[in-house]
Amino acid sequence: MFREGKSFSNHPFKILYLVAESGYAPLQSGFAVSKKNFKKAVDRNRIKRLIKEAYRLQKKALTGKLHHQKKFMTVFFIYTGNVLPKYEIVSEKIYVALHRLEKIADENISPNS
Repeated sequence: MFREGKSFSNHPFKILYLVAESGYAPLQSGFAVSKKNFKKAVDRNRIKRLIKEAYRLQKKALTGKLHHQKKFMTVFFIYTGNVLPKYEIVSEKIYVALHRLEKIADENISPNS
């Protein structure tokens, strides 16, 4: 995914994604927070928990669209900020990112679908 996938930024996130014709599940995801910016594991884990919760609550539309189109997508969220975020900000940014990924999934529809 890191080699062949594409990416976009939605500050404070960098989102990497890869759309495929086959896979294990319609939507797979991963999350990372830089050790360089957050030395304490407690802080990194808290940010990842916030991101995962916002993602869990909002991923249904994208998963449904991928399932309907018989497509598979792998997504990786990297938090690039250097301050501990509030949940509201994380939720808003994840919302924007998932809607952008929905548009990307629409663009990748093959003509014989």
